[in-house]
Amino acid sequence: MNMGDILDQWDDIKKKEKAAAKEKAKAQQVSHKKANAGDVVKKPAPASKNPVANPMEVWLNRYGTLDKDKIAEQTVERTKQQDREYVLNMKPEAYLDLHGLHQDEARIRLDSFISDCKRRGLRKVMIIHGKGIHTHGTDPVLGELVRRFIESDSRCGTSGHPKNKSDGGTGATWIILK
Repeated sequence: MNMGDILDQWDDIKKKEKAAAKEKAKAQQVSHKKANAGDVVKKPAPASKNPVANPMEVWLNRYGTLDKDKIAEQTVERTKQQDREYVLNMKPEAYLDLHGLHQDEARIRLDSFISDCKRRGLRKVMIIHGKGIHTHGTDPVLGELVRRFIESDSRCGTSGHPKNKSDGGTGATWIILK
């Protein structure tokens, strides 16, 4: 059965329904009874035991429909997410500020932050660790801690510093999560 046959059946069904509606309208014409005459109540006709199936609905139920626009949009979005250049240029989806923390505290917060971001399905995050300007007597430690964490954690992929100083410069590190 092809689509032409289905449409022909559809037209036949519609013609039959139209003819039935005309006959029903004739049967319900105004009677010329007097106003005080009693009304005769007719019982409704019994429903047909074999109702005619709408061929268009049968075809749609069998083969379904595709929303090609939605599929195309999903494909474009999937391609964008996989495109390395897109991910590198996108803004970070979450931030963690480690200013003022000791190494142990920073490591614990960093680990839980990465776990949470991974669970939420985020792709790019920013860790703000500072440049160590206010550290007295020792080298800056948080930047080095973040670098070692990224190298040792399998959830972390590519990383780097923001290009603009307004985004943190070398005092911040972005990470692309695997």
